[in-house]
Amino acid sequence: MSTEQLSYELLAEVGEGSFGTVYKAREIGGKQRLLAVKKLNFRVDSAGAGIPPFMIREVALLKKMGYFNHPNIVKLLDASAVPVGSRLDLTLVLEYIDQDLSTYLSKVPAPGLSRSCIKDVMQQLLRGLDFLHTNLVLHRDLKPENILVSSRGEIKIADFGLARIHTFNIALTPGVVTLWYRAPEVLLNSVYMSSVDVWSAGCIFAELFLLRPLFKGFTEVQQLQKIFEVIGLPGEEEWPQDSPISYSESWGSPGSCVQMLPNLDQDENDLLSKCLVFNPSLEREPHGSPITAIYTLPLNTERNPQLRLTTIGARCRAGPQWGGCPAERAALRALHGDMPLTSCLISSP
Repeated sequence: MSTEQLSYELLAEVGEGSFGTVYKAREIGGKQRLLAVKKLNFRVDSAGAGIPPFMIREVALLKKMGYFNHPNIVKLLDASAVPVGSRLDLTLVLEYIDQDLSTYLSKVPAPGLSRSCIKDVMQQLLRGLDFLHTNLVLHRDLKPENILVSSRGEIKIADFGLARIHTFNIALTPGVVTLWYRAPEVLLNSVYMSSVDVWSAGCIFAELFLLRPLFKGFTEVQQLQKIFEVIGLPGEEEWPQDSPISYSESWGSPGSCVQMLPNLDQDENDLLSKCLVFNPSLEREPHGSPITAIYTLPLNTERNPQLRLTTIGARCRAGPQWGGCPAERAALRALHGDMPLTSCLISSP
């Protein structure tokens, strides 16, 4: 991230929240890029207390991620804080992305997304997620509203207000992740790890086919019931021992679902099944998970006309500019021939 403060002109207000406003802006001079400018205002005391912890986390993590310049993580270009009396004006300048995935999906005409388009989205999403997890960052609020889609079809993970640096086997904050994308261990107030993001990615994968949320509960109990309707009620031995919620056969019908969604081919169903596993220690782990299995897929060499996605491989620049590349190349070498799914995502229609 540049040490020089960016100069820009505000073009239009594009959003408003509890702490401030988001504007579309254009850089003055330089590359004349379109920018997203978040102007936030907080009441603080003499010790600086008052800035919400989620905002401190988001700025810190975006600055950390910015050094690697990963193509599937939104970039923080500038940040400044100016005290004004008892308040603090915080300004974040990020790259401007046209829309989020939720907005994009709401505009998709019948009969829906092509399989090649879904494949492109998931490849980029899982590469970004793998980069975060490699750097021990849990996003914890992965949902279509927090996934941005550029005019060039680039997928970028955004909104790190709930993200945390991962410490193994430490109980993290219960109740994170928007309800419809929340993993069972979070709903059950159990210890969780990076696998919660993999569950959320699986929910998004299904939504790319359905154009609606897969599990649409309105309470935590109802959300669990919706989940068990699809994946089946697990055995009592799989129930997390540290959960304050007791196992009950009344939660749903026992057994596992062989076909997760109608009309999925075997590879698509295998990937979704691996993401939506009740017990994360069985499948939703970094080694052998969909995040690493995704690297066994051939990358597209042409832009997808439906989403206008560019090739991931062409955007991957080796060396210090993108710290994830050496690890990804090592993963490719290690995984080819070792994974049970040789083509674990989506074939062209």
